[in-house]
Amino acid sequence: MTSLLVREEIFRTFPEVRIGLAAFRDADNAGERPSLVELLRREQAEAVRRLGPSLLSEHPRVAPWREAYRAFGAKPKDHPSSIENLLRRVGKGQELRSVNPLVDLYNVVSLRHLLPVGGEDLAAVEGDVELRFAADDEPAVRLLGEPEARPPKPGEVIYADGAGALCRRWNWKEADRTKLTDRTTRGFLVIEALPPAGRAELDAALADLGALVAQHCGGTVRTGMLDRGNATFPLD
Repeated sequence: MTSLLVREEIFRTFPEVRIGLAAFRDADNAGERPSLVELLRREQAEAVRRLGPSLLSEHPRVAPWREAYRAFGAKPKDHPSSIENLLRRVGKGQELRSVNPLVDLYNVVSLRHLLPVGGEDLAAVEGDVELRFAADDEPAVRLLGEPEARPPKPGEVIYADGAGALCRRWNWKEADRTKLTDRTTRGFLVIEALPPAGRAELDAALADLGALVAQHCGGTVRTGMLDRGNATFPLD
């Protein structure tokens, strides 16, 4: 059985972090879902309306991630969290590209709830997954959209399996190796929350995520939440 584990070292540094998980199997991620793309466009417009003219870096759902990134030595201006990057793009009027149903629906949830959301293909994962700090000897990993593989910086927060990092700088950028594709049938989606986003907000986002997977991709979906009192979740 493959599991996701949050190491105690993460909770020592970020004691109030919560991780929501949706593990799915027998999903259909091939083809287009026009209704889902339409929903993505609506959530993009709504996110722009809700943000208004406020400074994005000071938004209460963005600023905590900037603080977390600084805590492990990353510059948020150069390496923004996934939620900041997403909101920057829609704030500039960039239309989000439809990638595949699972990616589209997790972007819907990210925009709707203003939380970082990502996902991995379990068929490409080797062994258990851990959320931990990078060691000094991490293997090089090729990230989405990058031509060359580079190792994580020691001390940065990473999701990693037995072969290396799945996502660098917590939720900054995912590895190409485990990305969700139209061939993905089993995998997991992750929602992350730092205060002031609390348990109720994460519960709502996780319920939304599970429902969208079931509606648009079928299969079976299990959800759960990790925090300092419950650090492990079975992925299959």
